[in-house]
Amino acid sequence: MFAVLKTGGKQYKVQAGDTLRVEKLAAAAGEKIQFNDILMLGGDKTVVGAPLVADAGVQAEVIDQIKGEKVINFVKRRRKHSSKRTVGHRQKLTLIRVTDILASGADKSGVKAALGAGSVPASALAAQDAAAPKKAAAKKPAAKAAASGSDDLKKLSGVGPALEKKLLENGVTTFAQIAAWSADDVAAMDEKLSFKGRIEREGWIEQAKTLAAEQE
Repeated sequence: MFAVLKTGGKQYKVQAGDTLRVEKLAAAAGEKIQFNDILMLGGDKTVVGAPLVADAGVQAEVIDQIKGEKVINFVKRRRKHSSKRTVGHRQKLTLIRVTDILASGADKSGVKAALGAGSVPASALAAQDAAAPKKAAAKKPAAKAAASGSDDLKKLSGVGPALEKKLLENGVTTFAQIAAWSADDVAAMDEKLSFKGRIEREGWIEQAKTLAAEQE
């Protein structure tokens, strides 16, 4: 029995036990995968898909992730100011061994689908697209939560958005905190953020005391 499968924009005629190189798949060596885009099954009875054979699959074991032979592309332009360019490329490939051909039951086999260039199902892409806005939306409240309850540290001399972000990341969120810094605290923060004496030079502690008092 043989099958014609599609992956990476190419078609392969395979039988159980065949070893072949296909476009890089998202699978590690030793993993068992299943190709679900089957165009044709042959043997005692030939089945041609329209365009795919329903519930059919080809299972394989990933042997290794490899690279193809080096391809050299040389371009030369014959002009007054001529130029030439040489570029080398080695295509990333996956070496697999076909273990089984399923004429039916592929949908319920439970084997990981072979995902890669040309073999990612549209449903998977749709699921990723649907999940992306949710992740972005989930991050926004977290960012707001981090900023909530903090003072506008940009009111301090020499503090811009980038420097304010660094202070917030290090737990400095209010003028009261800065106003209460000791000489050791100043030295530690100076060294941690490479301020090079900026805290004393800009007079942050005195400014912070004034700003904190105005908020009370």
